[in-house]
Amino acid sequence: MKNYRPDASSFADKRFGQNFLEDRSVVERIIEAMPEDDLPVVEIGPGLGDLTKELVRVRRVTAFEVDKRLCDYLRREFTEEIADGRLRLECGDVLERWREGSLADRPYHLVANLPYYIATTIILKALQDPHCRSTLTMVQKEVAEKFAAREGDRNFSALSVLAGSAGEATIRLLVPPQAFTPPPKVDSAVLQIRKSRTLEEASFEEFLRHAFAQPRKTLMKNLSSHYPKARLEPLFDEWGLSRTLRPHQVGTELYHRIYHALTKESDHGKESKRESKQQPPEQ
Repeated sequence: MKNYRPDASSFADKRFGQNFLEDRSVVERIIEAMPEDDLPVVEIGPGLGDLTKELVRVRRVTAFEVDKRLCDYLRREFTEEIADGRLRLECGDVLERWREGSLADRPYHLVANLPYYIATTIILKALQDPHCRSTLTMVQKEVAEKFAAREGDRNFSALSVLAGSAGEATIRLLVPPQAFTPPPKVDSAVLQIRKSRTLEEASFEEFLRHAFAQPRKTLMKNLSSHYPKARLEPLFDEWGLSRTLRPHQVGTELYHRIYHALTKESDHGKESKRESKQQPPEQ
């Protein structure tokens, strides 16, 4: 027998950035947006289980919940689903699990209403997880727009490049604060990223941080704070790039070309130095 659902507003804990999604129409839209296959789902932050109830109807679900109070509630609420294997509840910090490897031992989809303070970190972790095939997550609207932005958009950012490097990002729907209890102070959006590859190079993220360090300045100016202009200027000239380009005006593919060219030159320089050290001094 299901337990009486507690009052969401009194249950929310600010430490975990909890805003419980209660609008059933939004939950239904999330379920409709899921990929049409039979892969299992990983849910992060199931909260009071409103989305979880619909997920376990269509998939096997592994849910990660950091709040012990909610874990205790979910164990009681989903006794039957846990017993028959439709739901596996993991109590603890999902980031700790990611440090050990993938969140699952087989391909999966990530579906979640994420705490906003950690949403970006979780999405990037999923893009780096080789078993994750897609993400369908509720996030702050501004964050979703950065992930889904296209070259030339004012809010095209490092997040846009990373999402475009891993696959295709789209905003499936916008969600007002009234859909949650307690209502957040910002608008929300359901962001979907369908992956075609896994992000692997952490150094590429560092390169993008330099490229977008000051979005209103030129890309040349931003990169030259970390790379010598003597290396950047020939690349820009070779590829016909204006030195007045802003970071949002350069596409994902071109960012990879610039990164690999700079990395290759850097590695070549290191190799040359190693070889010169090994050569005997001239007599």
